[in-house]
Amino acid sequence: MGVYLYFRVMKVDKRQKREEELFREVSKGKLPEHVAIIMDGNGRWAQKRGLPRLAGHRAGISALKKIITCAQELGIKVITLYAFSTENWKRPKREVEFLMRLPEEYLEKELGFLIENNIVIKTIGDLDEIPGLTQKAIRKAVASTKQNTGMILNFAFNYGGRAEIIGAVKKISREVLEGRLQWDEITEEIFSKHLYTGSIPDPDLLIRPSGELRISNFLLWQLAYTELWFTRVMWPDFNKKYFLKAIKDYQKRERRFGGIL
Repeated sequence: MGVYLYFRVMKVDKRQKREEELFREVSKGKLPEHVAIIMDGNGRWAQKRGLPRLAGHRAGISALKKIITCAQELGIKVITLYAFSTENWKRPKREVEFLMRLPEEYLEKELGFLIENNIVIKTIGDLDEIPGLTQKAIRKAVASTKQNTGMILNFAFNYGGRAEIIGAVKKISREVLEGRLQWDEITEEIFSKHLYTGSIPDPDLLIRPSGELRISNFLLWQLAYTELWFTRVMWPDFNKKYFLKAIKDYQKRERRFGGIL
């Protein structure tokens, strides 16, 4: 037993040292201003361990705090998390009900931490279609952190990229019909301002765990020139090391935005 504990401690210590080295390396390079994350693989993580899918979603919440802390320590300005999509309503009723309770549970537990760390909570998506208690918890967190000035933690909840684009088209069409905007004044910049994310920059980096190689109706307009990073690691196992590796890989890439360096 003593030998087992010795080697376990050695392993943890070695991992922590490697994370510290990675952090120092990453912090010296050009950091992404905005990182978007598709928190994927919770259900499969649980099933591989003989657990109910709900256990995977709860484990995913535990992984979240580590990433938020690391991002804040690095000085990243915005993190956008794909928490619940407009397509997720198709999942089993029990799972959907559980996912609707998670924001209330998470924010009740972590709101103090978020306030103390000067984090600003924002949301994108149609909150009017979710249960009242979930809405209340989210709106309370947004209001409670409104005066903060630090990193923006942006939750995409009941969010769909296509629905967002259609919503922007409707808003612009109404302004044109009412004479508040001329059709020839519509530009990419004007369109962007009518999206949920109108007040924040487009993502520089998208991270998707779980081995899936798609963006799943997430930030379709905003991801036009975003760097994509995929890993087979499931979200509950996604830790500081993987987050830092994603950013380090981002720092090696040349972002030309269609031009030539």
